[in-house]
Amino acid sequence: MPDDELLTLDQLTARVGMSVRNVRFYTTKGLVPPPIRRGRSGYYSGDHVARLELVRELQSHGFTLAAIERYVAGLPADAAPEDITLARTMLAPWQADLPVEMDRAQLEQRAGRPLDEDDVATLQALGIVRLREDAYLVAATQLSIGVRLLDLGFPREVAVAAARVYQEHGRQMAEELHAVIAEKLAPRYGDSSELFQEVLERLKPLSVGGLVTAYESAVARTARTTTIRPSRG
Repeated sequence: MPDDELLTLDQLTARVGMSVRNVRFYTTKGLVPPPIRRGRSGYYSGDHVARLELVRELQSHGFTLAAIERYVAGLPADAAPEDITLARTMLAPWQADLPVEMDRAQLEQRAGRPLDEDDVATLQALGIVRLREDAYLVAATQLSIGVRLLDLGFPREVAVAAARVYQEHGRQMAEELHAVIAEKLAPRYGDSSELFQEVLERLKPLSVGGLVTAYESAVARTARTTTIRPSRG
């Protein structure tokens, strides 16, 4: 959707394929923000569309409402519609690492050792831990990896710099893939939206696999042409 385009509730429900009742229910649960008020009328933006499509996608993978709430709560507060669309696109049927809510004691128990503020900040920069009010949302299956990096002296500034790279190139990738699908794929199916959606669903695991393969190949090429030596200082 263009940034300045707003939808009525009826237009929104037609766009995302949900009932008015469901849209209002998900709004009360905090899965989507309240409508944008213009006088007495409420309107919906691309952010609403992206979040509702994400909810629908999670449902299609069999996630419970509680699991969907945890997943959505783990999204960055400033996530743009493109970021949310990318998260939805990257979802795969085998993905099960939804964030688990913990308090500080539970986080340290799961980590197997005490964590100081710098440790927690590094885990946040790595994307393993997110703060939500007084609780922590933790990618539980990745926590042991993060703790081992802490034990190896992994610096927080490197995690922050890497996160910037992922964010910048992730958004660029989402925009370019969207352009390819909109310009080259969608016109082939015309009004056959069901066939088009099935094609997208079947492409998804192949796309994820293709991205991983491309990344691994790029890393291997870089390793062959670049030598990185640790400082002895």
